[in-house]
Order: sequence, then structure tokens, then C-alpha cells
Amino acid sequence: LFGVGIYQSVNKEKMNKKQKYALLITSIGASQIPDIDVISQLWDTTGQYQMWHRGITHSIFLAPLWALFFYIINRFVFKIKGIQSYFIALLAVFIHNTSDVFNAWGTGYLEPFSSVRLTFGTVPIVDLVIWFIFLLTFIGSKLYPKIKTHVLFRIGWVLIVLHIAIQSIQGSILYKNYKTDYQDLALSASFVPWHFTVIGKNDNTIDIINDSLLTKADFVERITSSNEADLDLLFAENPAAATLYKWSPFVVVVDDNNRIGIYDPRFYRNGESFLGEYSDK
Repeated sequence: LFGVGIYQSVNKEKMNKKQKYALLITSIGASQIPDIDVISQLWDTTGQYQMWHRGITHSIFLAPLWALFFYIINRFVFKIKGIQSYFIALLAVFIHNTSDVFNAWGTGYLEPFSSVRLTFGTVPIVDLVIWFIFLLTFIGSKLYPKIKTHVLFRIGWVLIVLHIAIQSIQGSILYKNYKTDYQDLALSASFVPWHFTVIGKNDNTIDIINDSLLTKADFVERITSSNEADLDLLFAENPAAATLYKWSPFVVVVDDNNRIGIYDPRFYRNGESFLGEYSDK
């Protein structure tokens, strides 16, 4: 979607068919290329995928190399001179990598110089507002053909940036409001605009709270983590658990009669988190 948005934002009035096709390939391809890391699942035998996905391929320092790759395609495959394709590709990769920083999953934005996963948690992984803005822009281009399409889509991009800024400012205020109450704290944006899940940890307790600046806080649940459990056997039997432990800001430890495991509370919904690793006893 971002790739199509970039393509539509470029003035193509003086472009021929080949140039438009090359621009489309560049816009969409460069918007997708950081996620090429998903192929690492094919050879991952040590449970490292959690670190590889959104890792080095999403680094801001790799963006110029991805852009160079698409410039070479334009220059030698499509025989198009000029460096516009390089900057279009650079913009596309930058938007992909930077937007990933704003959701709870995070990204290795500064790899290889830092292994820290940057995550603000102020924008949901699937942001319905962004989809809605693009939909309105597309409809507007059909209803008002006298307005140039690239102008409408540029307005759409401005609205998207404004939306992310408003979301992030509100998330930042909420984060500061809860910061003094917990030893560890994380945010996860809701699919509902301007609403967030606050995840706070003190020792072996984790609180899940739904909150926004416009509504009263809704305390969802207090979870007890079995921090005294020995995780060495879990890590030995399930290497992906060791990776998750390293990747997550903090985890909940589960230790009962049936299994031992850990999960990331940022993705806790309806009594469980979809991001967890376990071993049966």
C-alpha cells in the first residue's frame, strides 16, 4: 500500500509507459524489500528468526544499499538514466523501516551498530486510519479528475504523517504518566485510534491497562510471572524461547504442572499472548 501511495504521488505526466512501469516496480519493490528477511525461516534451525525478522534488513544504514539495488535495475534493466529511481527507492525503504519503529513489534533500526529493537508502540501493526486515508485519496482521485492524482496523494501522505504524529504524542504523554509507577513499561497501540494498551511490570507482576487521554483507564488484568522458574531447560529444548527472551522488552514466565514457557505481554489478548514459546513437562 505504501508502495502504491509513493507511485501515485509522483508526477508522471511526462513519463512514457516504460518509465511508469519501472517507477511502479521501484516504488512497490523498495517498499517491500526489507521484509525479504522472511526467507530466513527456510534455514532457521536454531530459533533465531525472531531476531532475524525486522533485523539488519530493516536497518536505516542499509537503506542506501537497497536504493542502489533498484537504481541498478532501472539503469541496466529498464535502460533509464538519471538518479530519480535511487531517491524514490530510498524514500520507500525509509518509510517502511521508520514506520515499523512506531508499532509494538519494533525493528533493528540501528543494526549492526546496536542490537536494540526500537519500538514506540504508538501505531498499530495494521493501522486502519492509514488505510482509510488512502481509500479517501483514491476515491477523491476518481470523483475529482480535475485535481491531479499526485497532488491528492501527496495530501494523503501529509495526513498520514499528521495522524502518526498525533498518535505518538498521545502515546508519549500516557507513557510518561505511567512511567513512575512501574519498573518496566511498554505501549501497544489499539486498532481504535488514540487508544492504547499500557503494559507495566513490577517484580513478578504485570498490569494490563487500556487507556487513552480522552477516557478513563480500564484495568484489564494483573498477571503473575513465575520469575523464580529455571529457564535453562526451556532454552535448551526450545531455542526460540531464548531468542524471544532476548528480543522482548520483558516477558511473563509461565510455570505450571503441564508446561514451562514465556510470552510477550504486549500481545496479550483474551487471556493469552500470540507471541510465546513453551515446552511441555
